Amino acid sequence: MDMVKRPRRLRGNTALRKMVRETRMDKSSLIYPMFVVEGTGIRHEIPSMPGQYHYSLDMLPEALSEVADSGVSSILLFGIPDKKDEIGSSAWAEDGIVQKALRIGKKEVPELYYITDVCMCEYTSHGHCGALCGHDVDNDETLPLLARTALSHVEAGADMVAPSDMMDGRVAAIRTILDENGHKETPIMSYAVKYASAFYGPFREAADSAPSFGDRKTYQMDYHNAKEGIKEALLDVEEGADLVMVKPALSYMDVIRRVSETVHVPVAAYSVSGEYAMIKAAAAKGWINEEAIVCESAASIYRAGADVLITYYAKELAKFMEEGRIG
Repeated sequence: MDMVKRPRRLRGNTALRKMVRETRMDKSSLIYPMFVVEGTGIRHEIPSMPGQYHYSLDMLPEALSEVADSGVSSILLFGIPDKKDEIGSSAWAEDGIVQKALRIGKKEVPELYYITDVCMCEYTSHGHCGALCGHDVDNDETLPLLARTALSHVEAGADMVAPSDMMDGRVAAIRTILDENGHKETPIMSYAVKYASAFYGPFREAADSAPSFGDRKTYQMDYHNAKEGIKEALLDVEEGADLVMVKPALSYMDVIRRVSETVHVPVAAYSVSGEYAMIKAAAAKGWINEEAIVCESAASIYRAGADVLITYYAKELAKFMEEGRIG
């Protein structure tokens, strides 16, 4: 058969396939989420997220060193406080759990890049992401609380802050307070396109952040909408976001693509707890090849347009990249 064009020519061996690969990944683009809690001697596995742990402050340096040794250079820090109140005041406390974790981390494992989640849900007694007016989250009353929290994180050592609350105007509020206090160089990675998703279930156990009533659909996005995600991303960039995030990742790769083609800042994608838990559960049953699924799903997220991947598999992916099994 006389064929001039034969696409299989470029698939003949591993070296050739890697040479012409369209999507390339590097472990420097990985971010590993971690959960810190009050107490001592705590390294408790999260039941719905096998292989992920709650760490007390005294156990944190060892855990951070494991991350650094894996080749992952950035972490996303979540704190679970002992005390909660209506407005989440421990979120910005000088002796708050994240603030203490940052001081320890920056001293003991300074080579890591420390990003902090900025939200109220872990800190409020009602589990919602802001101050309440009746049973509704008051958007504008929440903004100064988020700004104050972000500033406290940066003053404790955060290299970047990542607001995840989905309040309108929170990027501008955070940018303003950081600039006014001499932190003009501190970047903001906004959870710009964050959907009200069922994939967050395991995280809410991990962060003890489930709402005590109602849901978050008045501030997190309707998963039917993609154009709205573009609007949210553009608004956050206009307000001063240096990176924007799409969350979750696997079910929203069309949104990742559309956002990456629209904005002119790096795009992060968060492969969330439910995605992780499903892979772990299926692998435990022997129904899938865990390593192969992890590599394929990560590659698909990058292929969709993500520049940065936040994933609970960051350490494993860094190893696979180092060994040439993905990348």
